Amino acid sequence: MASISSGLPNNGVVGRAASNSVSTVHTERASARSSRSSRNNQLHVEYILVAEFSIDKGPTMEHQYPAAISGDEHMLAELMLPDQAHVRIQDWTIFFLHKDAEREEVEVDASGHAPLIYVLNLVNTKHDKREKRGAKVKAMAICTRHSFLHIYKPILLLALEEYFKSPTVDTLAEIFTAVNAMDLSAMPDFSIFERQILSASEKKEMFVEKFEEMANIYPNAVQQQVRSPSALGMLTASDGDMEIRPTTYIDLAPGRNVNKLMNGRININRDSHEFETKVVYNGIPIPIKVPVAIMPETVGDFSLIHLITTFSQTHISNPQPFALHSHLTTNGPYTHPLIVLVNGLLTQKRIIFLSHLKPSGEVADHVLAACALASGGVLRGFTRHAFPYTDLSKVDELLLVPGFIAGVTNPTFANHPGWWDILCNIDTGRIKISPEIKASPPGDGAAIFASIANVSGHVDTGDNAFMDDVTHCIQSKFGEKAVRAKWRDWVMRFTRMAAAFEELVYGASALWIGHEENHVIRGHGYVWPDEQTKMRDLAANMARIEGWRGSRTYHAFCQQDMQQFYMAKPIKVLDLHHQIDRLRNLRLTTDEAAKIYTALRDYVVEYEEINQLLCVMPENQSGLFPIAVGLFHPLQRVRFAVVELLERISTHMAGRHFFNSINKFQKLAFIRLQQEKMNTPAESPNTGLTMSGLNIGGASTK
Repeated sequence: MASISSGLPNNGVVGRAASNSVSTVHTERASARSSRSSRNNQLHVEYILVAEFSIDKGPTMEHQYPAAISGDEHMLAELMLPDQAHVRIQDWTIFFLHKDAEREEVEVDASGHAPLIYVLNLVNTKHDKREKRGAKVKAMAICTRHSFLHIYKPILLLALEEYFKSPTVDTLAEIFTAVNAMDLSAMPDFSIFERQILSASEKKEMFVEKFEEMANIYPNAVQQQVRSPSALGMLTASDGDMEIRPTTYIDLAPGRNVNKLMNGRININRDSHEFETKVVYNGIPIPIKVPVAIMPETVGDFSLIHLITTFSQTHISNPQPFALHSHLTTNGPYTHPLIVLVNGLLTQKRIIFLSHLKPSGEVADHVLAACALASGGVLRGFTRHAFPYTDLSKVDELLLVPGFIAGVTNPTFANHPGWWDILCNIDTGRIKISPEIKASPPGDGAAIFASIANVSGHVDTGDNAFMDDVTHCIQSKFGEKAVRAKWRDWVMRFTRMAAAFEELVYGASALWIGHEENHVIRGHGYVWPDEQTKMRDLAANMARIEGWRGSRTYHAFCQQDMQQFYMAKPIKVLDLHHQIDRLRNLRLTTDEAAKIYTALRDYVVEYEEINQLLCVMPENQSGLFPIAVGLFHPLQRVRFAVVELLERISTHMAGRHFFNSINKFQKLAFIRLQQEKMNTPAESPNTGLTMSGLNIGGASTK
């Protein structure tokens, strides 16, 4: 079973507290069925654990169901019953179990590690005068391979309450059966590009067609998601009726997202970011919403906004200088605390999150949010070395892990700066760099870069301006998805700058895979307006780039993620990100722009090719605007090429939402050019949208 012989991530426990074509459709159906059978063969929950705090024995393990997950019951019990658990009515904790791939027959991922087992744990205190300490403290944990383990919170609340009433193995067996009966057969699978598009989009209808496709394959599973119309007071036609009368249900209550009966059919109002299912426990159907676009390093239901707000407000009201460190204070002594934190994560520093006043679950959420912040959904390796909750008894094992991210509630950690490089005090909202942190000597690349580039004076990374933008975004109530999208853009920008630095200094970069001699248009990587700006940016970021190059996240990104992403790309003869950035940021000549628009028309044709294009044109970066500008190109053949490309995008499953977001002026130009193209003898008849079918801002063009 799981090995918990030590706290090391490789063999121990890490603690934490809480195509548009018909052929394409047939292929997707076949792959959906095969992946569904694989998913149904796996248990949603592999183990259920119960622990209790005994006044005589301390934390003790009561049950492990259906079998023992580890021989070290005391360590498990300590993780399930965090410090000061008895002073709170309720607390959530999370920790990770690492299976030993060498000693056990388990599948390993691309890095050679066995997949993590995520453990969601609930601690409850029931006051009872008959008990020695006047209360019973019990904890129940669910062990799953789903990183979206927060979906089990309502089940754990009911299950632990039931266990207090009936503390038997039969109670655990009933819970185990109920959660593993959850039906995810109709949940659609998404490609790497589809996940990126969906996770960055606020539109609830994005990829809703994939849910409808799965509904046709698994109609019985989908019926469970639909509430009975009669329960809503709606009239329906029975199956035996000879004729179904058109019926319309209008909900006048504001803000309600309910199903509507339209012409005898149920129209499900769903958020395509989630798959709705249920777990029936104790006769109670518990609605479950499973996130379908999970990005790397995303565990649980943390909030980036909460993390950023915690460590920004104090800095804004009373900024304090940091002691200079080349990897951490990349913008000088007044570098924003969140940038110091992210720099520490990227360069593999030891990081502690401390709170003596807040529940361990809230401390853990800060740890997991920090992992996601530095990952941006791009980099991996943070959560595998995260201890979202730990205590003093495990400090020796903690210090054996290089570059750990840990959450603690014991203030003793603050008094031992030798244990950490960065201390994030949640109670005070301050981030501190350890006075005992080792200085980072300049890497080999610094000397080589200095001999190549002639950069003098102060160089600015732009990080403080970026944090001002993020803070404004939060204050303007943009929401969690918008903040995550901004951080993803920041991480992507950093990795592309790192690739440019390596190519300049070392002659080649492991961060870029491709053969530019095979490209239809030369050019790849990050785009700068001029060479001087490029050198200043690289000089400003050089220290943290050199620091990142020695980290495990860098090596994982080069050796695994870049390879997988390159193999998934259907278009390899064009760096789409580079060419779109040229359209977005540079003042190109007529011929340069024409080459890009023509190449996009020629190579962005199939379903997944359009997905690849949309990934580099997110909605928070003006969407299709750089392409729509091509509707006003001086050359007619280029304008027609842009029309063809937009026609394909407008009929694409996700592209139609992007197309609908372009402004009215561009839509009118699109309609006019469609008509012009249809009337031009040299061009084939238009098969895309027509003037009669397009709606612009509510006004029909008929």
